[in-house]
Amino acid sequence: MNILNRAIVIAGPTGVGKTKISVDLAKELNAEIISSDSAQVYKGLNIGTAKITNEEMQGIKHHLIDIVEPVSKYSVGNFEKDVNKILNQNPEKNFLLVGGTGLYLNSVTNGLSVLPEADKKTREYLTTLDNQVLLELALKYDREATEEIHPNNRIRLERVVEVFLLTGQKFSELSKKNIKNNNFKFLKIALERDRKNLYDRINKRVDIMFAQGLIEEVENLYKIYGEKLYKLNIIGYNEIIDYINGKISLDEANYRIKLNSRHYAKRQFTWFKTDKEYQWFNLDKILEQKIVKSIHTLFNIKA
Repeated sequence: MNILNRAIVIAGPTGVGKTKISVDLAKELNAEIISSDSAQVYKGLNIGTAKITNEEMQGIKHHLIDIVEPVSKYSVGNFEKDVNKILNQNPEKNFLLVGGTGLYLNSVTNGLSVLPEADKKTREYLTTLDNQVLLELALKYDREATEEIHPNNRIRLERVVEVFLLTGQKFSELSKKNIKNNNFKFLKIALERDRKNLYDRINKRVDIMFAQGLIEEVENLYKIYGEKLYKLNIIGYNEIIDYINGKISLDEANYRIKLNSRHYAKRQFTWFKTDKEYQWFNLDKILEQKIVKSIHTLFNIKA
């Protein structure tokens, strides 16, 4: 596939400050923004996901925000298809992919492996096998993949066997064959802050969420969607649901949201650091305007 077009990725941990820089950069480049956040696709989840407001958008068109109900299943595969449709239908436009969901971003910049969908009959057969037989089959069909799985993790073992039964090929091999469904080359930018400052920002943001009405937002959504909301497993929502159900105190919910958000930020940081294509900018050491100008220059140089 010929590389003809370019786009920019603005990534980084939660709370680092991606929103303002991306909007400022989009205005300079006359670009549109594609939200790359696995939680902001859901309608109604506004305060707890720190969803960008219309005022903050400053007239910049944003894609993939508020596109599905919380009861709908939205996966990395859905995201990859939706983004590539936007990119491929508008090759003349400048786009920024902005967010902290590394798996989602990776699906567009590097592609996804093509694995078969779950097969009902095969799954029913596999559930009849005891753990030892399932493990032996997995080792027989794909030792490399199986040796990375805990022997009691039936879900992953079943998937290894299922893929082989459906395709005759190993999961470990198929999962490494990524197919990229766009002809864009991506300038990858990641934002960071000194750890203490980032954690302070996260803590303050959580306090702001509470002041903005996070509890009321979750209560209203929980009345509509019930446990389906909990199953989304989104930080800020599960903790408040536990509070609503009397499992923890409000102070404990606040503490857990901050703690889980900090842990998530650390995992995001680790994810993006492993991809050596990212160019990093520290918002505690470089002024935002200089970062925007630097990214603009890099984009023009390599265009």
